[in-house]
Amino acid sequence: MSLEIDRLVAAACERAGSDDFGEDSWREGLQVLVHALNSEAMLNDIGVGAMTDQIVSNLVNRLQIEQWYGRHPEIDDQEIVAPLFGLGLPRTGSTALSFLLAQDPARRSLRVWEAGQPCPPPETATEHTDRRIAAAQVGIDFTNEMFTGFAGMLPTAADGPQECLVPMCLEFRSLMFEGMSLIPSYTAWLLQCDMEPAYRYHRRVLKLLQWHCPPQRWWLKTPAHMLSIDALNAIYPDARFVMTHRDVGKVLPSVCALYHTLSSVLTERPDPVAIGIGNRDVWRTALERLIDFRDRGNEHRFFDLSFEAVQRDPIGEVTDLYAQLGDELSDEACQRMRDWWAESSKDRSGPGKYRPETFGLDPAAIAEQFSFYYRRFDIPVAP
Repeated sequence: MSLEIDRLVAAACERAGSDDFGEDSWREGLQVLVHALNSEAMLNDIGVGAMTDQIVSNLVNRLQIEQWYGRHPEIDDQEIVAPLFGLGLPRTGSTALSFLLAQDPARRSLRVWEAGQPCPPPETATEHTDRRIAAAQVGIDFTNEMFTGFAGMLPTAADGPQECLVPMCLEFRSLMFEGMSLIPSYTAWLLQCDMEPAYRYHRRVLKLLQWHCPPQRWWLKTPAHMLSIDALNAIYPDARFVMTHRDVGKVLPSVCALYHTLSSVLTERPDPVAIGIGNRDVWRTALERLIDFRDRGNEHRFFDLSFEAVQRDPIGEVTDLYAQLGDELSDEACQRMRDWWAESSKDRSGPGKYRPETFGLDPAAIAEQFSFYYRRFDIPVAP
């Protein structure tokens, strides 16, 4: 079986009852993605079904968003002011930090349930009882059953924070697809394509979501922002950034294990070594671009947190972060953060033990290849 763009688009248009996708910038990414999935991914039947559902859902969401903007053009008058973005390598504690900051009722995070199905736009009166919350939890439970071991790798909840990779999928310029299967030609395209359309549509989604559901002080995140930091900055010139840090020798095997867990179910012949080499190169490029951006007069916009420090004293580190940001951490927010950390700790099994050689990685080589990062941020090498 192979994916066919015309059929995918037609299925989405029929489901949404519309063929107005807005600007056509999404088409190039979809073409590159589908070609890579058909020619490189070696998807099995489950994988073809999963990617079909993923692509059609993205197209339907985009069609529905354009319908809402068509009926309510005043949505575009919404402003996204000084959003705070979480950056750093994956597996550096950025997801746990996202959950902590999402406990602050003064901040607005991109929640799993609304990211997966943004229309109709959320309403304050029903944001905690919306039917999509239960539907999203069913999806989470299904994912945890399908991908053995996935549940213990990342904290997740239907009403918890979601990564910006999801709205960026609506432009088909998102690293999310690369995490599900080996598609090197799509990855190569993604590293050099114009990413501003993805961030323009990202902002379009945020405007819709905050329209009837404040607050409007956004906390957002994905490690992939490092790869396209200049494009992000072009759309959000007043953004500020929190960067989490950890020994790359611990990060890469853990990232690869996550990718391998997904691809093992969706593809005919998972290739752990290719996953390892691909992730090594992508995240080295990401750090190089991010450091270059910081060094071009943007250092004052960044705040840094170490994985180990947050694990030792999460509330103390967040309190210090708020002070550096010049923000107020209310007693209510602080208590909610304490409660979340205590509750989530019950299900926290600790970091997995992933052998780097499984993924073609050598710890000594990693230390050398990422030495620029270790030196720049004084990252200790874990034993």
